[in-house]
Amino acid sequence: MSDTLRLVEALIARDSVTPHDGGCQDLMAERLKAAGFECTTLSYGPADAPVTNLWAIKRGHGHATGSPTLVFAGHTDVVPTGPLEQWSSPPFVPTHREGMLYGRGAADMKTSLAAMVVASETFVAAHPKHAGSVAFLITSDEEGPSVDGTVKVCEWLQQQGERIDCCIVGEPTSVKSLGDMIKNGRRGSLSGKLRIQGVQGHIAYPHLARNPIHQSAPALAELVTIEWDQGNDHFPPTSWQMSNIHAGTGANNVIPGELVIDFNFRFSTESTPDALKARVHELLGRHGLEYTIDWVLGGRPFLTRPGSLIEALSGAIQQTTGLTTELSTTGGTSDGRFIAQICPQVVEFGPVNATIHKIDEHVAVDAIEPLKDIYLRTLERLLT
Repeated sequence: MSDTLRLVEALIARDSVTPHDGGCQDLMAERLKAAGFECTTLSYGPADAPVTNLWAIKRGHGHATGSPTLVFAGHTDVVPTGPLEQWSSPPFVPTHREGMLYGRGAADMKTSLAAMVVASETFVAAHPKHAGSVAFLITSDEEGPSVDGTVKVCEWLQQQGERIDCCIVGEPTSVKSLGDMIKNGRRGSLSGKLRIQGVQGHIAYPHLARNPIHQSAPALAELVTIEWDQGNDHFPPTSWQMSNIHAGTGANNVIPGELVIDFNFRFSTESTPDALKARVHELLGRHGLEYTIDWVLGGRPFLTRPGSLIEALSGAIQQTTGLTTELSTTGGTSDGRFIAQICPQVVEFGPVNATIHKIDEHVAVDAIEPLKDIYLRTLERLLT
């Protein structure tokens, strides 16, 4: 059994349902300290459920002269298991079946974390006078609200005057086989809770009430059909989707007094949050609605164009797997959106993502060591 596989299994065995870390970061820090990394634990959030964050750095030869700092970023927290009886084996007991390793977090993202640690151990041992620095930014608040994790560590790093030049987030990005896709950006996320006010009344006397469902229907129909932008070479067009709509008192003879709609924009770099908000407000006002909106900006879009990081990572993928990787900005958000505010080159790369968040989450065992090799060869290309 490889050292990487042993570490993956040890991480999976730790129950770390968000926001709990389950001791994963202590295990990682123990190994990184032994490899010469300076480790700092940063805790934020409520006392009864604190978020644990790890910053670890190994400063190499020439660090102070401008050589790059490459950060491996990721999260130790995992999503809840779902019904335990539906799992073929216990989710926090790493289990092998037909060439697959099963367990919650196997793909998202404990395999990546283990591969990053072993790759870094191997690299600093083989290259004690490496250029630049190798660092880790690990949180237990990625699968949850994401308010006391990476975003807080990024603020702390700025306060410390710590510079980050390149970052690989270990999100599972591969589609069919390891190495076929790198995420070099993500769309922004802007959510809103829209409350449209009416006047409650008896359904038999509509002239004495004001039905917010009826009033809002033309505006909602228009919102659904708007072309917010056309996207660009890197991003698909911005989309607007309703995720929930609710009204009524539970009685079928009452006109409701309020309609509540949850919605979300996934937006490209062709749109800004302020511009999207302004268009929504203009439309709702034009339709004469009485309303309020509570807005939440989940993240701004980011894009890393081809440069030293993408060249090194794609070259390592080609060397290891023989694949010519694809660059993509599809999918949801990640903590890359926070890191991109302080780091000019941010990409995501990890194992196949077909089973993430699912019952019987798993990863191919024969992809674990190649993933470590890709991370190792990326380090060699950037820091030697």
